[in-house]
Amino acid sequence: MSQNATPPASTAGMKNADPKSQQPSAGKNTPAADAGPEATTRVNKAVFFGSAFGVLGIALWAIVAKDNAEAVIGSMVGWVSTNMGWYYFLIVTAVVVFVLFAAVSRVGRTKLGPDHSKPQFGMFTWAAMLFAAGIGIDLMFFSVSEPVSQYLAPPQGEGGTAEAARQALVWTLFHYGITGWALYALMGLALGYFSYRHNLPLSIRSALYPIFGKKIEGPMGHAVDIAALLGTIFGIATSLGIGVVQLNYGLNFMFGIPENLSVQIGLIALSVVMATVSVVSGVEKGIRRLSELNVILAVALMLFILATGKTNFLLDGIVQNIGDVVSRFPAMTMDTFAYDKPTEWMNAWTLFFWAWWIAWAPFVGLFLARISRGRTIRQFVLGTMTVPFLFIVLWISIFGNSSLELVMGGNMAFGDAAMSHPERGFYSLLAEYPAVPLTAAVATFTGLLFYVTSADSGALVMSNFTSHLKDADSDGPEWMRVFWAVATGLLTLAMLTVGGVTTLQNATIVMGLPLSLLLVFIMLGLYKALRVENSLNDSYRASLPGIITGRSSDLRGGRTWRQRLSRAMSYPGRRQTIRFAEAVAVPALQEVEAELKAQGAETALTVTTVEPCGIRSIDLQLPMGEERAFKYQIYPVQYETPSYATRRADPDDHYYRMEVFSQEGSYGYDLMGYTKEQVITDVLDHYEQHLEFLHLNRAAPGNTVLVEDQVAKDNWESDFDMQEETK
Repeated sequence: MSQNATPPASTAGMKNADPKSQQPSAGKNTPAADAGPEATTRVNKAVFFGSAFGVLGIALWAIVAKDNAEAVIGSMVGWVSTNMGWYYFLIVTAVVVFVLFAAVSRVGRTKLGPDHSKPQFGMFTWAAMLFAAGIGIDLMFFSVSEPVSQYLAPPQGEGGTAEAARQALVWTLFHYGITGWALYALMGLALGYFSYRHNLPLSIRSALYPIFGKKIEGPMGHAVDIAALLGTIFGIATSLGIGVVQLNYGLNFMFGIPENLSVQIGLIALSVVMATVSVVSGVEKGIRRLSELNVILAVALMLFILATGKTNFLLDGIVQNIGDVVSRFPAMTMDTFAYDKPTEWMNAWTLFFWAWWIAWAPFVGLFLARISRGRTIRQFVLGTMTVPFLFIVLWISIFGNSSLELVMGGNMAFGDAAMSHPERGFYSLLAEYPAVPLTAAVATFTGLLFYVTSADSGALVMSNFTSHLKDADSDGPEWMRVFWAVATGLLTLAMLTVGGVTTLQNATIVMGLPLSLLLVFIMLGLYKALRVENSLNDSYRASLPGIITGRSSDLRGGRTWRQRLSRAMSYPGRRQTIRFAEAVAVPALQEVEAELKAQGAETALTVTTVEPCGIRSIDLQLPMGEERAFKYQIYPVQYETPSYATRRADPDDHYYRMEVFSQEGSYGYDLMGYTKEQVITDVLDHYEQHLEFLHLNRAAPGNTVLVEDQVAKDNWESDFDMQEETK
């Protein structure tokens, strides 16, 4: 779908001058060096050349032998609809169930990032970005043409009736609704979870690591990424093809510019040029500002139709449409029309839409993951599946019911135009309302910007998928982004040359099939990983009661209430924190390590100085065979001193906490003021909890480690002082 999904820039402002001063050594389980973060971003040659040759080969074949291409694609679509239609219905329904279960279950509290991570964006900004991701030029295309088409030629029953009108809006909302956003949520969840929580590359193959291990670093992983990229580029090409046809008619409507292939080639070239300008001149922020303007213009256009049309009828329609979708969705999602199959209708609508959503899932999923670091799985899934859909419901209900009202009122010329020439439907509707020159201009400008930002951000995502990124917030090289912008334009042109939008739709159905197989493995990989998260949560509850807050050590140490009050009111500065690290924390973990070694255990104790504060960080790790290693790290985290503090130890208005980190992140409590014995007690509490975690997973040896090689990486940002500023 032509979503406005431009990923946020990786060079956003940070609050601290030296971000590295707040990076704890997370010790995450990562794959071999070639799978983890890179020293610099470089090309993934196998994926780049494999996908590039595939795309260019298909494009040239379609241009040189278009009759053969049209015949082959048509026969493949016929085979898919005859033999695999049930599979498309089944897989998308399984995705809906899977992501909703993940959200509402206990594992929904798990974060897309370390346990201590905080969202980069506030709730309102995040919701606004989800909202912006939900609209595009294809929504303008189908919000008029599909309701009219379903009303006049429904898949079953008689057209032109009240029931046909009611069902027409339900079909449109069904095709643009919960199912599609569940596909986006699954892909975004997989990318965000494995990248931000387990330091795996921000690529599709990472979601398969729990199943195939290091094998995904070879041909298997390359094939996965190539399949994802091919599906993505066909999905984007379909959106651009629809956008070209829509914009071509808009220019004809306003200026009399003819509708032909030459004009469409010019529009494709325009998108490539603007995407290229975005790369070489660094105007990505400007493009994003225009994208935000798009949203404003789209909302204004929708409210104009609501205000100048039959407002009461449209409001009644919105309420009824929502009720019909809720009540009819469970049956529709599994309705394969087994006893009276309208094959041509299914190819043109449901199968095409499911394949299209699947093809777009890696693209939009990456965008959603990039803006959702620090969100819980529950927040991410429910937000993704509700915020954009609420806008889509309003948009389709207003424009769709306005269109039906005209057709039901006897305007069959409009109905025939919207059904036979869908690109004309939106403008034909605007022609029935006042100020059509202005509204048509706004619609064309809005569509043009959606069209260009889709090409630009699509090229960015594909350059990321064909690169070894140095970290999850980096982007592929600029020249590669230009290449994919040109390749997408060439593919769009090739498919339009063969047979227009219909051929693009058919190609999407075919290319979505292999990508849909990946969804099965992605769900299996996530299921395995989230089972481990559940066991980890169970081990917390089964362990000593104060382990999460640090209170168990406090209680066992016999601390008096005056000592506890003094500690609670203290905001220690740098010198006091250094003394604690040298006199208490380091000796405590050294004693624990010595005793572990005396008991025959293999340990690794690392003491480093965190710059620029000069405070020691102490990291104790204990290998556990084929299971997840035990990790206990004490790390200094800097905070601003609150205004209510009565005892300020540092004139610079900041203080330090010596926080405890495990493999999953910070536990969020402070050891400052503890005695050496209390620190040792806290280490043992965590060690016993880790043994309980391994015990709960004893039925499946080795499944607590998502990746095979355990390489400590200093790759977690401290989300206490490094929150990305949003303005």
